[in-house]
Amino acid sequence: MTLLERFLDYVKIDSQSDPDSSTVPSTAKQLDVIALLVRQLKELGVPRVVEDGKGNVYATIPGNDPKKTTSIGLMAHVDTATEMSGKNVRPQVITNYDGGVITLSHELGVVLDPTVFPSLTFHRGKTLVTTSGDTLLGADDKAGVAILMDFVQFVMQTPSYRHGPIQIGFTCDEEIGRGVTHFDPALFQATFAYTLDGGDLHRINVENFNASSAVVRFQGKAIHPGSAKNQMVNAQTLAARYHLSLPTDQIPETTEGYEGFIHLTQSTGGVESAELRYILRNHDLKKLEALEALMQTKVDALNSALDTPRLTITIQRSYYNMKSIIDQHPDILKRVNDAYQALNLPLYYEPIRGGTDGAMLTYKGVPTPNLATGGYNFHGKYEYFVVEDGLMMVEVLKRIFAY
Repeated sequence: MTLLERFLDYVKIDSQSDPDSSTVPSTAKQLDVIALLVRQLKELGVPRVVEDGKGNVYATIPGNDPKKTTSIGLMAHVDTATEMSGKNVRPQVITNYDGGVITLSHELGVVLDPTVFPSLTFHRGKTLVTTSGDTLLGADDKAGVAILMDFVQFVMQTPSYRHGPIQIGFTCDEEIGRGVTHFDPALFQATFAYTLDGGDLHRINVENFNASSAVVRFQGKAIHPGSAKNQMVNAQTLAARYHLSLPTDQIPETTEGYEGFIHLTQSTGGVESAELRYILRNHDLKKLEALEALMQTKVDALNSALDTPRLTITIQRSYYNMKSIIDQHPDILKRVNDAYQALNLPLYYEPIRGGTDGAMLTYKGVPTPNLATGGYNFHGKYEYFVVEDGLMMVEVLKRIFAY
């Protein structure tokens, strides 16, 4: 099976996670992909394949070179993002891309335009897989899944390839921040690992946001609007006042690079009660703490101006920046640098304006930077995957594990 064939099979399976679900994994449909991967790993002859009942897969390919004893892991996640539907994905394959505008949907008038997405200009002559304009594609992270499985196929079918122990991990619920919540490093058996969950072929990630989530709840007082004067307290109005009190220069639309943000992700409610959900991000932990303190200060300020305190806030940490730990293990990145150099590929280190399973696994004792997949414009209808970039990542992995 080719990498492209695998990818097309994977993205056609709806496996979105659900942040409002309390089940493990959050959606049963993620297990459809997990079951397929378990079957494929066994068909390829991988001798150890374990599914833990929580949506995680652990597999081991024993080393065949006594000089290579370090146990190294590879990970990818099977769930797709929640911003847009992942149901009935109809991938379109464009061969020998000419560098022009790609029509995703004539009916909806959706196009991939290189003047809007300049990354397209670097992929002339390559094979692109796009959406049909009405769903996401799921390259995040099924491109990573396909690359990992293509590498496994190579290893299992090439006895002459010399390598140490290879550990394989698949997770669910990464997109909702729960990817390694139930992932067991002891079952993974890796000294260190790499996630395949990035984008541009030439960029890897060793820095990510520190992350928090915040829920602000508003208690109103519902009164018939005909007799509401000096009586009604509209929780939605309180929510609007609170949100508008936050700085507009610290939101995703106005920040880039190392700049952090406060991002409103969901608002619900009515007159009697309302709720705002936020995510908070910064590469610098002290600056994240400052954002958390700012949100609390704004709650306190509005409460003090009301007849009685009507706002409450709950803040929870989600994950931390992995850089300080990765820096303590230079061999992890040397393998990547040497692989790229051997393939004559430019390589850049780029901070993630987000997080990965690897960031959280790093804090569970398995340092895990993030590698590229060749996917672009994640989480929406403009998402696409460059097949040749995915194949090149397989070549990178061959060199990393033969180091």
